[in-house]
Amino acid sequence: MELKRRAQKFAVDVIKFIESLPSGRSLNVLANQILRSSTSVGANYRAACKGKSTADFINKIVICEEEADESIYWFDLMEEAGLVSSSIIAPLKKEANELTAIFTAIGKTAKENQRIKNSKK
Repeated sequence: MELKRRAQKFAVDVIKFIESLPSGRSLNVLANQILRSSTSVGANYRAACKGKSTADFINKIVICEEEADESIYWFDLMEEAGLVSSSIIAPLKKEANELTAIFTAIGKTAKENQRIKNSKK
């Protein structure tokens, strides 16, 4: 439950961040990309929790990991292009990094558990 809440809060925080940005051609494109990737993290985690099999769960967790990492990429682009200040996006990048690490660890554990289960058959 805590991770569901955390992923949803990340999405809400990103939505608020995006809504606070000025309009500009490049910024709008990057904002749309980060909005998609950041909101996808929580949606895919919810789907993983309802997975029909271990393989389905692992697949969705890997997507969570990829989307959280992609969010970092878009934050980095905004920062490196000078479109937003580092101090403004630092907390969002920190959370995206932490979520990436969490989903990476969950995925590794699930894959290892599946491998052990399959080797016992």
